[in-house]
Amino acid sequence: MITINDLNEIHEAARQFINEALAEHNVIAFYGKMGAGKTTFIKALCEELGVEDVITSPTFAIVNEYEAPERIIYHFDFYRIKRLEEVYDMGYEDYFYAPDALCFIEWPELIEELLPDTALRVSISEEPDGRRIISW
Repeated sequence: MITINDLNEIHEAARQFINEALAEHNVIAFYGKMGAGKTTFIKALCEELGVEDVITSPTFAIVNEYEAPERIIYHFDFYRIKRLEEVYDMGYEDYFYAPDALCFIEWPELIEELLPDTALRVSISEEPDGRRIISW
């Protein structure tokens, strides 16, 4: 579990997450309410992994692709998915099972049955005092 008390701590939290949780997983599913900080945390993760591109939410594109020094990162936002067929049509397997790729997924509950068994499930919650709790 990681606690982020203030936005200034997000990069330290991202480094801690990378060191503690990322090594054994290539698909990471982020659960949390709208505004919990999923996109912000994923942006910090990408930056800590060496992405130099501008990192934005893939809400309308569904997936954004970023190059990091050691791998390709796919950032998914399934919020707008209405049917699983849309995910099949985009060829999700090519992303989720690509060697040396890393997939960060927002709104995974909408495609839960397609997630690999090895996916790391991460919860981001916002406390009443504004802190964010990241747990897996």
